[in-house]
Amino acid sequence: MTDQLTVSVLGTGIMGAAMARNLARAGHTVHAWNRSRAKAEPLAADGIHVAGTPADAVRAADVVLTMLYDGPAALDVMRQAAPGLRPGAAWVQSTTAGIGALGELAGFAREHGLVFFDAPVLGTRQPAEAGQLLVLAAGPADARPTVTPVFDAVGSRTVWTGEDGAAGSATRLKLVANSWVIAATNATGEVLALAEALDVDPDRFFDAIAGGPLDMGYLRAKAALVRDGALTPPQFAVATAAKDARLIVEAGERAGLRLDGAAAGAERLARAAAQGHGDEDMAAVYFASFDESK
Repeated sequence: MTDQLTVSVLGTGIMGAAMARNLARAGHTVHAWNRSRAKAEPLAADGIHVAGTPADAVRAADVVLTMLYDGPAALDVMRQAAPGLRPGAAWVQSTTAGIGALGELAGFAREHGLVFFDAPVLGTRQPAEAGQLLVLAAGPADARPTVTPVFDAVGSRTVWTGEDGAAGSATRLKLVANSWVIAATNATGEVLALAEALDVDPDRFFDAIAGGPLDMGYLRAKAALVRDGALTPPQFAVATAAKDARLIVEAGERAGLRLDGAAAGAERLARAAAQGHGDEDMAAVYFASFDESK
């Protein structure tokens, strides 16, 4: 088998579009579909075949990659794709679907003879466009050579977490990592809001922590987006972060945990989205500290 594959990308939002472009740059034949075709059409300029239906997109695909909103959306689109699926194809499921959705997704793969890989990614718009995502993957060792060229095209590193994609070890690691990202983003928004309310120049805060254990590049990067009014286009949107935050809370509940900070973070993100910031970068959770008239 050669390393040149036919790959179908279902879902061409911020992440999916970038992944499709990097797959095409790596020499793979790429077919793409998006629920809103207008979002997928620009990919044609990169030599990517834009399909009108999921079934058309997956015909003859060696690998199907899903990067959709959530687990139910991924299952719905794959059901639409079913007439075109080739038994034996690999399904790289990169949607942040949560633990509860994995059973149905893996069951669909078994029913249609697909080799299922639980493969969420860590990273936002910039690393996605640069092909520098961190791929978290679980799936059978004997089928990994098929998907390795895909992971190499979209990411800088792949961390294998297990051989059974249905067990969700990669998804569980993704939720743990996202819990930290979302907590740090919420904290950044509150720090800036509190500084404003107490008439403290944020630069004084950054100078005070500079070079010490409390200093973080992520804190400074997200704060800069708010302070510079550079919240669009988003690296990772408020609405998507709110969905992921809910999945984290649900995962904790399944494990018998009370994740009070995560629950509060989810509520803050939902409030920011309700205020009209859903399509802005998740740093816009800053606005959740103020009422809607702010």
